[in-house]
Amino acid sequence: MNIILGVISIFITFSLTVIAEKIFKKEGLYVWISIAVIIANIIICKSIDLSIFKVNLGNILFASSFLATDIMSEKYGVAESKKAIIIAVFSQLVFIISTQMALLYTPSNIDIANESMKTLFSLNLRISVSSIFMYFVSNMLDIYLFEKIKNKVPSKLWLRNNVSTMISNSLENYLFGLLAFTGVYDLITILELTTVASILEIIIAALDTPFLYLSKYQKTLTKDKKTHII
Repeated sequence: MNIILGVISIFITFSLTVIAEKIFKKEGLYVWISIAVIIANIIICKSIDLSIFKVNLGNILFASSFLATDIMSEKYGVAESKKAIIIAVFSQLVFIISTQMALLYTPSNIDIANESMKTLFSLNLRISVSSIFMYFVSNMLDIYLFEKIKNKVPSKLWLRNNVSTMISNSLENYLFGLLAFTGVYDLITILELTTVASILEIIIAALDTPFLYLSKYQKTLTKDKKTHII
């Protein structure tokens, strides 16, 4: 059941990424990246089983942020991609400050949420700090590799998309796992989670390629229609 839900989630998440850009242009991608990263930082606290492997949720949403920055780089330029990452980092900082401030309030005697929030957001603080650091590093690497490959082999969109995303995602998974979960899980469990996550990210990166082409094709189609009308 988890595998089926994962496939459905990939299709819905990547479709929504493309739709956000289609409707709102680069501003839609700014919003999408920030939302995706914040939600991913929350749901990553939940572990699930995929066959014999254990994984954390959030991988698909994190992957969608790489798809979004690749779309941004391809259609709007590297400067806009870097700006989107900085906005996302700022959004994560707001999230951390807001949730930690919420925990400081003394709950009412009718409160039913405080203990659950403490469990979630106390762990989430470390995860979010680790995520901010690794998100910034890995996405900047993704943008750098994407642009370098584009300059070398401009006709191979699938190549720059897959190589840049697979390398930066794998780096993020291992370093993030060590930063976020050392002391929470044993080293073997962390390596299992990060290795499986990296394999999944590589598969997911390959699956996001048609959505990148779809986003680029929409722009070309729109231009052709305008030209025809004129």
